[in-house]
Amino acid sequence: MAKKKNKDEAVENSENTVQEKIPARLFDKYKTDIIPALTKTFSYSTVMQVPKLEKIVVNIGVGDAVQDTKLLDEAIKELEAIVGQKASVRLAKKSISNFKLREGMKIGAKITLRREMMYEFLDKLVSVALPRVRDFRGISDKSFDGRGNYTLGIKEHVIFPEIDVDNVKRILGMDVTFVTSAKTDKEAYELLLAFGVPFRKKEIN
Repeated sequence: MAKKKNKDEAVENSENTVQEKIPARLFDKYKTDIIPALTKTFSYSTVMQVPKLEKIVVNIGVGDAVQDTKLLDEAIKELEAIVGQKASVRLAKKSISNFKLREGMKIGAKITLRREMMYEFLDKLVSVALPRVRDFRGISDKSFDGRGNYTLGIKEHVIFPEIDVDNVKRILGMDVTFVTSAKTDKEAYELLLAFGVPFRKKEIN
């Protein structure tokens, strides 16, 4: 009986390993569709010039945690449920007496996603979460930083399917930053657009 159990566990572990190695849908799309499309659009001479998504950083701030640390604990729990990865706590960099904030206080959390986890989160964001925003008409293209990176502000974290609205004590906002290897905002815009990021209209020069 013990041998059979060990065998079953080995098979299960093997299946999990195989599943972990399966590339995310958007990674396949990048290799088969996006690279050729961007190469044609910008006349790249080599594949190495094609911009890529390097990481996605998800930040959540909880200013009220200064008075009640339990609020931050709850926010971290919900952030980890959304992203599927452990969060790191953000500390205040300086003291602000008006807000009763002292340097080193816990005021938020962030998660940095790379590789498969990054693509899976992006897929969920553009395919499931953003379409659930009330009266959604696309996102602004005005939040590029001039170096090929883009930050999206989300007002309500309840747009993610992992969050049960009935059990939420407070609505939280979050920032999602897409860090790319693009040299210009124009290239980064086309890269994110190709991944399905729903910009309202093209305004990047």
